[in-house]
Amino acid sequence: MATSPKTLLPEGADDVGALDKAEHPEHYKRDGRLKAVAYEAEMERLQEQLVLLQYWIQSHGLKVLVIFEGRGSAGKGGVIKRITERTSPRTVRVVALPKPTERQRTQWYFQRYVEHLPAAGEMVLFDRSWYNRSNVEWVMDYCSEEEHQEFLRSAPEFERMLVRSGITVIKYWFSVSYDEQRRRFEARNAEPLKRWKLSDMDLAEHELYVRYSMAKDTTFQYTDIKQAPWLVVPSDDKRAARLNCINHLLSQFDYVDVAPDVVELPVMRAMPYVRPPMHEQTFVPQLF
Repeated sequence: MATSPKTLLPEGADDVGALDKAEHPEHYKRDGRLKAVAYEAEMERLQEQLVLLQYWIQSHGLKVLVIFEGRGSAGKGGVIKRITERTSPRTVRVVALPKPTERQRTQWYFQRYVEHLPAAGEMVLFDRSWYNRSNVEWVMDYCSEEEHQEFLRSAPEFERMLVRSGITVIKYWFSVSYDEQRRRFEARNAEPLKRWKLSDMDLAEHELYVRYSMAKDTTFQYTDIKQAPWLVVPSDDKRAARLNCINHLLSQFDYVDVAPDVVELPVMRAMPYVRPPMHEQTFVPQLF
């Protein structure tokens, strides 16, 4: 069975639980952030548990949808990368859709997301989702007020339909403060190899930080439903946020170890075959 995870903290609380800091002060820096050595050890354990969860989802034919939302640089991509680092992409799939095409703009708003929903034995991670409509699109005036209001009416019903159909819907909101977001953007700007991650959209969202807060609050007001509640992950400390989120995700399933047994590798079967000469093949230069 999975070990008992830490509970997610309410927005505005410390980045990790006060009890944990008191019991293990050696795991934290002076600024209260988790040290790398403690983070890596716990992440290794959690990733092993994610593999066991993967087998459980496969063997029981579960359909799991995990939605990751939040501001730019809040840490959504980082936690998704850690979740998928050791799991199979055939079972744990990531969906990060680009801007809709002209044809998709004329479809029912949820239509292009439906084809990516999980089938039996799959966990699908949405790196942003249909909540683009009530957050990014509304903040940037990419949708009309009528479209925004219709989304707020429709999204709860859509998600209730998903739950009734047997899909487990889990929604995480990664919450980053203005000062921390600015620090991360400045770090990207100073590093040429990371500057591609600082988009015009990021800059616009940073300028409209307060409006994005309004969008988030309105989204929660309408879509924080009993069947699929919002779960806030304070993410000023990226390491703690990843551990807290993955711990919580694991806690949503009463899984046990159903990993396959060790198999016996077969011996190569002898066959009457002579391969062409090796020198007839073109090899990559051996620089190392």
